[in-house]
Amino acid sequence: MKLDLEQLRELIRLLDEANLTEIEVEHDDDRIRVRRDPAAAAGAAVAEAASPARADAAQAGPPPAAEEGSTYVTSPFVGTFYRSPSPDADPFVDVGDQVTPGQVLCIVEAMKLMNEIEAEAAGTVVEVLVENGKPVEYGDRLFRIETT
Repeated sequence: MKLDLEQLRELIRLLDEANLTEIEVEHDDDRIRVRRDPAAAAGAAVAEAASPARADAAQAGPPPAAEEGSTYVTSPFVGTFYRSPSPDADPFVDVGDQVTPGQVLCIVEAMKLMNEIEAEAAGTVVEVLVENGKPVEYGDRLFRIETT
């Protein structure tokens, strides 16, 4: 089953409109599940390809709490972490960089879709917690930002 961005958006829209926490579509031997954590921010959805290796990731709890004065940027889904828009480009951010809300910090590739992960708070990047090109799970810490 090949799923494009519009189809994924439609599944998420259906999830929101029907006020569901999960929707699953099966076709032949392929299956896709879109799940929203009821404790997460409104409208946040997690998309995952169904496979035994990914089942545990979908069961992950809420992101860990941050130390006072700092916040963690976490992965909203399972995928591959990239620090830059292309292999030969500079990273979006480095340790010591000042960031503002909405600023792109990295990309998490999930299901062949490149998803920009943005800062939610202003501050300074204190740590990059994942190596470029490495897989990440739902809720994994990507960056620690000292908030201002």
